[in-house]
Amino acid sequence: MLTTADLDTLLLTCKIAGIATSLMLLIGTPLAWWLTRTSSSLKGIVNTLVALPLVLPPSVLGFYLLVLMGPAGPVGKLTTWLGLGTLPFTFAGLIVASVLYSIPFVVQPLQASFSGISEQALEAAATLRASPLDTFFSVVVPLAKPGFLSAGILGFAHTVGEFGVVLMVGGNIPDKTRVVSVQIYNHVEALEYSEAHWLAGCLLLFSFSVLLVLYTVLKTQPVAHPLK
Repeated sequence: MLTTADLDTLLLTCKIAGIATSLMLLIGTPLAWWLTRTSSSLKGIVNTLVALPLVLPPSVLGFYLLVLMGPAGPVGKLTTWLGLGTLPFTFAGLIVASVLYSIPFVVQPLQASFSGISEQALEAAATLRASPLDTFFSVVVPLAKPGFLSAGILGFAHTVGEFGVVLMVGGNIPDKTRVVSVQIYNHVEALEYSEAHWLAGCLLLFSFSVLLVLYTVLKTQPVAHPLK
């Protein structure tokens, strides 16, 4: 059975994933729209930076985040100067790491969805004197709804399953930075295989449910795989 500590890690993990996913959608939506529409020479570089976490080992990303956000790093010096302290081994640090690590799973499905919107729909809105912002919310968002749904689900699911980055940046602090993947690791290290089975089973069921939603609710429109 799940212990009280296991339930606490599940709640903390869902809280982190929920906040991180909301931030990724806020950041990723304008970024994906810009990448879809721009002809800037920077597009290739930005696309590469967005996709980099897909191929970069989590420990490498975690290490550089520790360096950047640590007391001697530029981000760490800035947050200390602002009176916020340093971000490593804090809840806020986990949010930052989660957003950076999972952002490709939000941006790329949105890009694919935005790319499928016809120019005629945007031109029709323009002829009605709709502003770019009005056009985006009244035309683009409704047409890209499947992309938003898949981006939100994939971003949330990927954040829930993180291990390497969260362990490097957040550590293993109970009720503060200890997430489900780290708790499973703790159970295995302590040879508590029964408890590990329960938590791992929860993640397995969650992952299966995510894929089931993506392949049934969105079956009328193909979901863009983040690697494509």
